[in-house]
Amino acid sequence: MTDLKEVAQLAGVSRATAARAFASPEVVRPATREQVFAAARELGFRPNRLGRQLRLQVTKLIGVVVPNLLNPVFAEQFQAMERAARLRGYNLLLATTDYSSERESAVVEELLRQRVDGLVLTVTDAESNRVLQSLDSEDTPFVLAYHQPRNPDYSAVSVDNRAGMALATRYLLEAGHWRIGMVAGPALQSDRARLRYAGYCDAMREAGLDSVPVIEMPAHTQADFAAIEPLLQGPQALSALVCSNDLLAISLIAELRRNGWQVPRQLSVIGFDGIALGTQMHPTLCSVVQPIEALACTVIDQLLAQIAGAPAVSHCLPCHIRPGESTQPYEETLDDPLA
Repeated sequence: MTDLKEVAQLAGVSRATAARAFASPEVVRPATREQVFAAARELGFRPNRLGRQLRLQVTKLIGVVVPNLLNPVFAEQFQAMERAARLRGYNLLLATTDYSSERESAVVEELLRQRVDGLVLTVTDAESNRVLQSLDSEDTPFVLAYHQPRNPDYSAVSVDNRAGMALATRYLLEAGHWRIGMVAGPALQSDRARLRYAGYCDAMREAGLDSVPVIEMPAHTQADFAAIEPLLQGPQALSALVCSNDLLAISLIAELRRNGWQVPRQLSVIGFDGIALGTQMHPTLCSVVQPIEALACTVIDQLLAQIAGAPAVSHCLPCHIRPGESTQPYEETLDDPLA
């Protein structure tokens, strides 16, 4: 007896898309829907009966994919989304990818096998991602969290990463710093980090200053003093650093202090995310704050609207600087006897 999996394979779509074509045909693209129905006819499948059954089998589950939970920004996001989803009668299933595109494909497939109604995704690179291309072609509801994709068919909720890092760089420029560098993970590991580096370059160019090539660290959230040490010596030594995320900034401050450098007396440091942990350390972390609670609620509402048949839309939420003790004016750095 033919089953849904065989229909999906013949139609060249996922099982979840085939199921939606029968259960809620109005939310599936006409061309995709016709592929599924044609495959069903060829295999002698009975779509109407299956559709009635599937309408009674809504899982009320949302799949959530994040790089990891070691970075508190994703843990805070998940907790806020869980509260928002629960209020709307949904539960979340979580998977992590450790910034691996291969793992992204595997965990998304596994979540679809769990019959999730839709997906919230934070991926390595939203611009050239086969998983997203496949989900889009199959009409699987999904929303990207923290990304700013150029593809208008992708639904996303983010802050303006480029403008946010330009804001952080200008904050240092206004404090009198002009030798400023940016620290990020290996090869600007995420599309968000690349946009943030572009924002840093924008602000430096506006000030008539040369930007420094990105200072690459061994991991997205792990600093290495050896990578920064050469840039702290000589007449062109950096006086301030912007970091691609808060956890990297916290790790960098620890590495600097471990090697005898004072923050902010000798070097000012700014992070990006606004995680709560930054306010509980010493010195407190100056950071670009992403509105994580608002982002999480917007993501859930947007995904549920898509599940109900609404088109993909994107939102860009405002961010702001949270002042902290990890920065000080450049004049104070010059006057400090430890500098």
